[in-house]
Amino acid sequence: MFRPTVAAICVALVAGTGFAADKPHNAKVTTVFDHKLPNVPGKSMRGVLVEYGPGGSNPSHTHAKSAFIYATVIEGRIKCQINDGELKVYNTGENWIESPGDHHLVSANASETENAKILAVFVVDTEETELTIPDK
Repeated sequence: MFRPTVAAICVALVAGTGFAADKPHNAKVTTVFDHKLPNVPGKSMRGVLVEYGPGGSNPSHTHAKSAFIYATVIEGRIKCQINDGELKVYNTGENWIESPGDHHLVSANASETENAKILAVFVVDTEETELTIPDK
């Protein structure tokens, strides 16, 4: 089964947190499914669960060049900024998409006291081995 890097999906650094820009902070990433799409040759669907502890975040990043992503908040509140869009806070049940080539600048737990979780579903070229590429 494909295993993304720890910095996979919805990853970003929130300014002023005081930790390295290329390291996740109080965040855990788990692949929950990986399946080739039988009716779309060369494409796969991969699900990634991102769990943020209080104040958790990940470094800013891009995704695999072919990745189209649907992300939904399944617990808590998530701060998110894509490209030059506004910084938004998504609540449980809300969602967003990321298109191929998007730059995910901020993805973090909006709470310093509560946990937060997202489920990110990728449609990606099957041969892609790295879902997330942290900024350098």
